[in-house]
Amino acid sequence: MLNGGMRVLVTGASGFVGRHAVTALAAAGAEVHAVCRTPPPGDCVWRMADLLVPGQARAVVEAVRPDAVLHLAWCVGHGVFWTDPANRDWKTATLALASAAADCRAARFVGVGTCYEYDWPADGDCIEQLTPLAGHTVYDRSKRDCHKGLESLCAGSGMALVWGRLFFLYGDTEDPRRLVGAIARALVRGEPVDCSRGLAVRDYVDVADAGAALSTLVLSDAEGPFNIGSGHGVRVADLATALGRLAGRPDLIRLGALPDRPGEPPRIVADTTRLRQAIGGAPASISDNRLTALLRSWAVREAPSIVD
Repeated sequence: MLNGGMRVLVTGASGFVGRHAVTALAAAGAEVHAVCRTPPPGDCVWRMADLLVPGQARAVVEAVRPDAVLHLAWCVGHGVFWTDPANRDWKTATLALASAAADCRAARFVGVGTCYEYDWPADGDCIEQLTPLAGHTVYDRSKRDCHKGLESLCAGSGMALVWGRLFFLYGDTEDPRRLVGAIARALVRGEPVDCSRGLAVRDYVDVADAGAALSTLVLSDAEGPFNIGSGHGVRVADLATALGRLAGRPDLIRLGALPDRPGEPPRIVADTTRLRQAIGGAPASISDNRLTALLRSWAVREAPSIVD
């Protein structure tokens, strides 16, 4: 059952996922208190805090007294977050935030993990409570250990815990160095796109859908781990060629121009059964309509003169 009247504290609220979660929560009638460095969009109360500074998490929680916390803040610097030592600092900060929330009698804590926590099956989907976990990088090991710590903390306090494992996000505000953004940006600029053979299969999710799914989990009675994915895999090659076709420049997509990455997992796709049962649906799979909208947003962002 959804509770739109909740007071929700959202960290990382102006980030890639956060801005969409804030918008969705506010639209559902929640009283949103957004913790971030720059003003987030949407109807919310903006609060500035550095959660890595000891004591600041507790201070902001005690000021807000939230019914629920959606914790999205983490180190996310493109290309460096996999090995960033700050991952361990964020694990400590997250547990401090959750401890403060429990002490202030918050009912729910929603944390965000990653599909990289899994030991990916080569020929199947990742299932929350069946697929084994494995440490690949400092990033996903820190997320996994954080989840374990939260489970212990919440079991002792009675605060409900949700852990949303994000799959492969794309969207019109993404970093242009991310795969989908990099391809779309190059195409609207008329630049060639050098790719590997693109044999890997991935589960791509519109970031707006991911933010909406997380906000629904916040307002629901659901507990436990949930995959935030579409449940549908697409080959990277097929995604790249679709973008080239929709942009009218299939000639710019150069599959095989780059070597395949050594050790690249062949398939990372979410099983979304639990999510669908909990909130009545899951993010939509990637489609021509969504990719066309994405290309248009990048055209506005990069080459506004070519857009009517």
